[in-house]
Amino acid sequence: MILPIVAYGDPVLRKECTDITLDYPNLDTLLENMFETMYAASGIGLAAPQIGLAIRLFLVDASPFADDEDMTEEEQAEVSDFKKIFINATVLKEEGDEWAFNEGCLSIPDVREDVFRKATVSIEYYDESFKMHTETYSGIIARIIQHEYDHIEGVLFTDKLSVLKKRLIKGKLNNISKGKTNIDYRMRYPNAKKKR
Repeated sequence: MILPIVAYGDPVLRKECTDITLDYPNLDTLLENMFETMYAASGIGLAAPQIGLAIRLFLVDASPFADDEDMTEEEQAEVSDFKKIFINATVLKEEGDEWAFNEGCLSIPDVREDVFRKATVSIEYYDESFKMHTETYSGIIARIIQHEYDHIEGVLFTDKLSVLKKRLIKGKLNNISKGKTNIDYRMRYPNAKKKR
């Protein structure tokens, strides 16, 4: 089932999310719905707060980057097979040189900005079977993970922009919260005027 994506301005996007347990109700169905929702919106990652749940859960599918001509064949192969679920994740460390990449977010449609992030991330998380993993990722995969991880910490990519950039996009963000967007996927807007 395709779920509505929560738009910028909704308080759930600012919550530090809570851990879940193996007996979380209907987890398998939730994961299926999240993947379906993400694909319907042409996303590469989706975090639970983006569908209104303040829980430490996000998923990633980096395969759309497999056609990126700026990547080596090895990097293309890595991203083409990268599809994972992260439950109760904790970033252990971020390291390496910061690099800029033009990021967007399903909760903030029509806004894309260069964001600086560290090149490598080490993360501890549970998979959908509640098996623990500790892994290290670099490049575009690290960036997607860092972006989605920020969501479960109540942080948005726009928080990482300069004061000037934030000022320049303030009107767009305000419009998004009111439902003044032109997108082709379902959204839930916090400040939209109710139709009578």
